[in-house]
Amino acid sequence: MAVSRGFSEAERGRIAALYWEAFGAKLGRTLGPGDRARAFIAPRLDPDHALVARDGLGHLTGVAGFKTRSGALLDFGIADLVGSYGLFGGLWRATALSLLERDLDNARFLVDGIFVAPEARGRGVGSDLIGALGREALARGYSAVRLDVIDGNDRARRLYERRGFEPVARARTGPLRHLFGFDGATTMVWTLR
Repeated sequence: MAVSRGFSEAERGRIAALYWEAFGAKLGRTLGPGDRARAFIAPRLDPDHALVARDGLGHLTGVAGFKTRSGALLDFGIADLVGSYGLFGGLWRATALSLLERDLDNARFLVDGIFVAPEARGRGVGSDLIGALGREALARGYSAVRLDVIDGNDRARRLYERRGFEPVARARTGPLRHLFGFDGATTMVWTLR
């Protein structure tokens, strides 16, 4: 398995589908239904903010996105939402999604999603992607990596803990849990050595 920065145009649709599979339960009410969401996501994926795992045959097996001041794996604004969902639809979606927004936290490298193809799960792809995120963080001058894991995603949380991430904060969604489908999230930090 190899992890490298970026992806080809031919991989864009596959990455959008995997992104939606991983995060659709959380974003379904704001970006769904699925076909519409994937059509919105695909052109807004930024290869400059993606680390992609591929197997020995070159098939995409997983992606780790990250966020910087210059962009994110899924990079869009209000104009994109309005253009895809109309004025009212775009504005309420922008308001709702802003509630999930995370600040950049200049001291720590911010992960913007990790997802693995179903057929590649349990094969070390997530661990390889986390390792690549650590190397990317160090290359950019960061000494720590930060991510958020939602309640109920116990498999991911266990992986992050095995890789050295420690919980540092917890946020609850309160009544917004009905919109996003989860009760809260834990912020975890991996201090790089």
